[in-house]
Amino acid sequence: MVSILKWTFWITVWVLIAGFFHYTLPQRDIVRIVNTYEERQDLDGWTRIFWSAPDDQVASLNNRDVQFIQAVRPDGSPMVYRNEDTGWGWPPYFKLDTANLYTEANDAVSTKAAPEWYLLKHYGWRNLYWSIFPNAISLTQVEGPEAPKGLPWLNIFIITIFLTVVYGVWVRWRRFRIARIDPTFEAIEDDFAERSGRFSRWLGTWRKK
Repeated sequence: MVSILKWTFWITVWVLIAGFFHYTLPQRDIVRIVNTYEERQDLDGWTRIFWSAPDDQVASLNNRDVQFIQAVRPDGSPMVYRNEDTGWGWPPYFKLDTANLYTEANDAVSTKAAPEWYLLKHYGWRNLYWSIFPNAISLTQVEGPEAPKGLPWLNIFIITIFLTVVYGVWVRWRRFRIARIDPTFEAIEDDFAERSGRFSRWLGTWRKK
């Protein structure tokens, strides 16, 4: 039972960590921009955490106008991105050029007959039921739908640093446990076993009487 609880705990922890990195780290999509629009969004409820709050004034609002970029992927599936500043908040993209990106997206609109393809960098998730949208970060024109996206060097660097830190902490904890904690528990167990033996012998003397 203890083993099951232990594995459940650590699996939950690592799933949450993986989800955090997957949401926060930048991702790249090759898309065709089909439209841009602005719409007022309600920010009530727990889904508020998926909307940006670049300043205190915005964070206190229950609804606000949000810019959106509509796109189509090479396989024909639709994708919608929000276009919000992150400011100096989290995640630390320091995005302050929402107006410029909106202009670029408007200029990048193309038709199915004469498509233009762009590499759109973003972070976040898309969820239809909870109206969650990834936040667009930048837009770069590419030659076609099969253009390479490039290696995610920043993601690799951050994850490598994180795993290195985790490994270092684990090694030090393991050494500390072997040097300090395990001997303490072993001494407690030995003392308990010795006391149990004495008590058993004492009971034995009473049985003989």
